[in-house]
Amino acid sequence: MRIDAYADPGTPDRRGGWRYLAWLVRRQWPRCLAGAVLASVWMVLLAATPYLMARAVDHGLEHGDLGALAGWTGAMVAVGGVNAWLGMMRHRTMTKVRMDANFRTVKVVVAHATRLGAALRAQVGTGEVVTIGVGDVQTISGSLTAVGPGVGAVAAYATVGGLMLSVSTRLALVVLLGVPLLAVALGPLMGRLQGRETEYRERQSVLTARIGDLAGGLRVLNGLGGKGLVADAFRRDSGRLREQGYRVGAVTSWIQALGMGLPMLFLALVTWMGARLAAQGRISVGELVSVYGYVVALGWPVAFLIEMGHQLSRGVVAARRVVAFLRLEPAPDEGTREAPAEPSALHDPASGVHVLPGRLTALATSRPSDAAEILDRLGRYTPSDATWGDIPLADIPLPQIRSRILVAAPEADLFAGPLSNVIGDEETPVRGAGNCATSHNAAADAEQRTGADEWAKLTAAIHTAAAEDIVRALPDGLETPIEAQARNLSGGQRQRVRLARALHTDPEILLAAEPTSALDAHTEATVADRLKRARKGRTTVLAATSPLLLDRADVVHHLVDGKVAATGTHRELLDTEPGYRALVARDAEAEAAAGQAAEEGEPAR
Repeated sequence: MRIDAYADPGTPDRRGGWRYLAWLVRRQWPRCLAGAVLASVWMVLLAATPYLMARAVDHGLEHGDLGALAGWTGAMVAVGGVNAWLGMMRHRTMTKVRMDANFRTVKVVVAHATRLGAALRAQVGTGEVVTIGVGDVQTISGSLTAVGPGVGAVAAYATVGGLMLSVSTRLALVVLLGVPLLAVALGPLMGRLQGRETEYRERQSVLTARIGDLAGGLRVLNGLGGKGLVADAFRRDSGRLREQGYRVGAVTSWIQALGMGLPMLFLALVTWMGARLAAQGRISVGELVSVYGYVVALGWPVAFLIEMGHQLSRGVVAARRVVAFLRLEPAPDEGTREAPAEPSALHDPASGVHVLPGRLTALATSRPSDAAEILDRLGRYTPSDATWGDIPLADIPLPQIRSRILVAAPEADLFAGPLSNVIGDEETPVRGAGNCATSHNAAADAEQRTGADEWAKLTAAIHTAAAEDIVRALPDGLETPIEAQARNLSGGQRQRVRLARALHTDPEILLAAEPTSALDAHTEATVADRLKRARKGRTTVLAATSPLLLDRADVVHHLVDGKVAATGTHRELLDTEPGYRALVARDAEAEAAAGQAAEEGEPAR
C-alpha cells in the first residue's frame, strides 16, 4: 500500500484526541492490521525460542539423542531466520504507518489553515501553528507505534502466560498479574505527564510566536534602543519554558526509570521462583531453561507496553491540540445576493470613505492603522456596514468578493520558490513561449498563445512595480529561488515583489496599503506613474501619505481619527486644508532626507 503525499487525507474526527488517533488508524487500517499481525507473530516467536530450547535439552541433550538435538536446534535456527525477516517487515510497515499519519495530519492542518484564510490570525497565533507543524505532528505519528508493537506486546504477553501454564500455574499467575500491576504503578505518572506536557506545549507556542515577532522587528527594536529590554523579557520567558521542560523531563525520567527497573524486578522474581521449583525437582532442567528464556523474551513485550503508554500519553496531548485547531471556524458567510455586474462604488459608512469606480483614490492619514482598517472593511476582512453599489458587502457571497476585490497588505506572506512563481503562479512560464507559427497543431498553438499571454502579463506586472532591476540583479533572473518571506531580498525589493504579485492578479478593485513606503523617491515616482497608467479605468485605492503618490490620485480622502475630514485632489487639499498640508509636508521632508542620504552614499532601499 503506497503512501500518496498528495491524496485526499479524508475528513478528520474532531471530537477529541483519542478519536483523532483512532481516525488515523482507520484511514490506513490494512497497513495497521499488517503491522499488528507482523509484530504479534514476531514477539510470539521470540517466546517460541525458549520453548524449542527446552525441547532440545529435555529430548536431545539429556537423553544423548543427537538426532533430536539436531532437529530442535535446526528448528531454532529456522525460527530465528523467520523472526529476523518478520522484524524487518514489522519495522518497515510501522515506518509507513508513522509517515502516513505524519503526512495526513500535515495535510488536514494545512488545508484547514487555508480554509480559515484571513480568520486564522484572528483566532490562533503563529507560534501555535508552528508548534503543531514542528512538534505535535511528529508526536502524533510516533504514538501510532501502539498499533504494531503495542498489539504484538499484548499477544506475546498472553502467549508467554499460556506457555508458563505448561510449566507451573504459580509462575503463570505471577506473569499474568505482574504486568497489570506495573500499569497500575505507572498510571498516575502517565496522567501527570499529560498535564505537564499540555502546559509545556502551550508555553512553547507562545514563545515561538515571540521569536517570530522578534525576528521581524529586531531592526526596529535596535533602532529604538529597545533590544535589551525585549531580550531580558525573552530570557525570562525562555527560562520559564526551560523550567517547565525540566518538569516534563522529570516525569518522563521517572516513567523510563520505573519502566526499566520494575520489569527487571518482576522478571528476577519469576526467574528466582523458577530456580526454586527446579531445585525442588518440580520442574525439569529444560523447563528451567525455558522459564529463563520466557522471562528474557517477556522483556520485549513489557518494554513495548510501557513505551506504548508513554507515547500514547504524549500523542493524545498533541492530538487534542490538533483537534482544537481543526475546530476553529472561519467567519460565517451568509451572503446570498449577487455582486454588482457593472463597476460600482464602494462605501464605508464608518469612515465616510466613498470610492468611485474606475478612479485612483488615496487615503491619507497620520495613523496608518486607520487606513488599514478601512481597507479591511472595504475588502470584507472585518465585519462592517460597507456597501458595494447599493448592496451591503455582508450580503454578497465571499467567493465573489475575493474574485473581484484584492486587498494587498504591506506585510503579506511571500512563499519560497522561483521568483516567477512568487509573483505569478506555477504555470507562469519563465521564458518566452516561442513562435506560434511553428506549432504543428491547434492545441500546441493555443498552448503557446497562453504561455505568451502569461509571460506578457508577468512582465507587465514587473514593469509596473519597477522591479526589472530585481530580476536583472538575480543570478538566474525569474528562475532564481526566493527564500520564504523573500529573506534574500531587501525591504524595498520585497515591497515591489508584493506589488507586482498584486498587479499580476489584475483585480477589478485593488486596495493597497502603503505600497511604496520602503522605496526611495526616484523609484517611488516611477511606480506612481506606471501604476496610474496600468490601472487606468480600474478602481484602485492606495493608503499613503507620500506626495508622489497623492499627486497622481484622482481623489484624496484626508482622514482624521479614522473619518473623512476633507476630500479633493492633492493640490486642492494642499491649498485648503492646513492639517493635510502639515501631514504631506512631514512626509515630503522625510523623503528629502532619504534622498540626501542616498546622494551621500547611504545604501538605497
